[in-house]
Amino acid sequence: METSGDLAVDPVCGMYVDESSEFSAVVRGRTYYFCSHTCLVTFLRPEQELRRLRRDTAIALLLATPLVVLVMVVPLLAAAGGWSLPYDDNAIAFVGFLLATPVQFGPGRRFYHGTWDALRNRMANMDVLISLGTTAAWGYSAIVTFLPGLFLDRLTYFEASAFIIALVLLGNYLQELAKGRAGDALRKLLDLQPRTATVMREGRETSVPVEQVAVGDALVVRPGERIPVDGAVLEGVSSVDESMLTGESIPVDKGHGADVFGATINKSGLLKVRAAKVGQDTALAQIIKLVEDAQQSRAPIQRLADKAASVFVPVVITTALVAFLAWYVVGQKPFSWSLSIFIAVIIIACPCALGIATPAAIMVGTGKGAENGLLIKGAEYLEKARLVTTVVFDKTGTLTKGRPAVTDVVPLGSSEMEVLRLAGSAEKGSEHPIAESIVRGAEGRGIRLAAPSDFEAIPGQGIRARVDGRSVLLGNRHLMEAAGIALGGAEAIVVGLEDRGRTAMVLAVDGKVAGVLAVADTAKSSAKPAIEALRRMGVEVAMLTGDNARTAKAIAGELGIETVLAEVLPGEKADRIKALQAQHKVVAMVGDGINDAPALAQADVGIAIGSGTDVALEAGGIVLIKDDLRDVVAAIQLSRRTVGKIRQNLFWAFFYNTALIPVAAGLLFAVGLGVLLHPVFAGAAMGFSSVSVVTNSLLLKRFRPDV
Repeated sequence: METSGDLAVDPVCGMYVDESSEFSAVVRGRTYYFCSHTCLVTFLRPEQELRRLRRDTAIALLLATPLVVLVMVVPLLAAAGGWSLPYDDNAIAFVGFLLATPVQFGPGRRFYHGTWDALRNRMANMDVLISLGTTAAWGYSAIVTFLPGLFLDRLTYFEASAFIIALVLLGNYLQELAKGRAGDALRKLLDLQPRTATVMREGRETSVPVEQVAVGDALVVRPGERIPVDGAVLEGVSSVDESMLTGESIPVDKGHGADVFGATINKSGLLKVRAAKVGQDTALAQIIKLVEDAQQSRAPIQRLADKAASVFVPVVITTALVAFLAWYVVGQKPFSWSLSIFIAVIIIACPCALGIATPAAIMVGTGKGAENGLLIKGAEYLEKARLVTTVVFDKTGTLTKGRPAVTDVVPLGSSEMEVLRLAGSAEKGSEHPIAESIVRGAEGRGIRLAAPSDFEAIPGQGIRARVDGRSVLLGNRHLMEAAGIALGGAEAIVVGLEDRGRTAMVLAVDGKVAGVLAVADTAKSSAKPAIEALRRMGVEVAMLTGDNARTAKAIAGELGIETVLAEVLPGEKADRIKALQAQHKVVAMVGDGINDAPALAQADVGIAIGSGTDVALEAGGIVLIKDDLRDVVAAIQLSRRTVGKIRQNLFWAFFYNTALIPVAAGLLFAVGLGVLLHPVFAGAAMGFSSVSVVTNSLLLKRFRPDV
């Protein structure tokens, strides 16, 4: 829970709340604090509160609308048609009391509750303005109706109090509907969690709630079922749809020992899985937590709005009182006339739009990020990403696939397929990563490999084996020299491959060079398009790696990266980021390993690859769950778009309040233009302002990454 000093942030209305507040709730292990009982109920039971709000809005509109028609519309029609009204002021006052009172203390009671809760927490919120303004209108009108001798003017404002409550409730209802649509991404994630799991207990299958699954339990997952928790395959072979995590539509083959993740779908075979992470530790739970944290966090630009709103309420009340006294005492206007000025100022200045300007855009932006595979851990990262001037990529596992692959096969006196067959067959008995890459490369081309005999691994040089009765050597130049085999033309080929950052190996068969193979950690398919897009956006790109300079420059040259920081120890990576920041650059670091964590934390924006380590994911402010580097571009574009919406919202909210308060205070009337803002129209304008801010924020749903 983010705090400011000893204050927490109400996740519903965004107000700062003292953590000693009696309104708090613990949800999925986190404590939330609220400014009022209404916000607490809205957070815990949003569907129930939405139904209540819809009911109250309907009642208020049903009672307030005919009153406005009687008081405002009918007299206008009568004046235009030249006919007299069928009722007098006394009749309309009693009708107004009968219709407005149920609205004031029925649907309007929520504003009194909110005011009482806010004052108990030593705060002033929007409820204070609404309850103050409508109570003044209703109270004065009731006195005029039942004690007419106290005031000379018999004008009542029942229609103003009732319709203002109706309009504010309508605005709140539309706002809650918009919030619900903005939170679709989080609800979709929650819906992915299986409700039950099949656990092996005492040799029998037992269906239990997923919350009761413990680490170490053996689970049975049938085809078509979602895997309940994170774990490893004990028995069975299947393909698993991991698109929820990776975004890849092609299912991943799983066998004994393979890791599986909760909420992914078992497609074909029966699997028995050992639970490794349950509850809040699963990958899905972490994703949900990241989205929750982001949607509840406060961006620096939002704190400015919070501070403005915190002083806005007392300033507005003071302004309304000054305007009232100025017209009543100095302007010698009737009490009811001056009171209408007071009410209009209170209502028009209600900073609802100001309060939701940033949260609405942040909620939609983070939700849209989740839809696009971007988990944004905090609103500050969403805001800061737009300022990035330099993106620094780790090499291994980030720009590259993180495992070697065969890149070159150069036959010398034999065919390419035969070179691969002999090399793959000889390496079939080795568990070395390079050996595995050669075997994968051969099998990937459909080559059937033979079983080697007399296999011998020679540390630091290569291997020796017999394949189909032939003597096979595969290794570096030192191995060939030790065996007395002349390299001849293979020497230049090896040097050329090594200059390109490849690991080159010579294949010798029966004492003669048969070919040269090279392996390397190859670049991801998304790396080059991402880098090109960043450069088009004017963002500098650099590579930071602990690998040797030759290999690093080879990959950088292939991808079009000009700045290469190579042979950097893990402890030095953060220092290199600091050095860039010292040059007044706003740095984003993209990495996936434990050794990247300090640099991710040091960077202005740490971007972690979703397939990386838990430490990297914790250190990063933005997580790319699809392992697609083009999402780095998408994150910056989404940040720019979201902050643009926040600025638009804040501008219109401030402009609206600044421009219309003088109008409500009677400035245009004072200068002779004869324009006076009726409290009902003030309420309508205030409601429209809030709805327009939410609607503008919802336009972010149309965001599509341009990469």
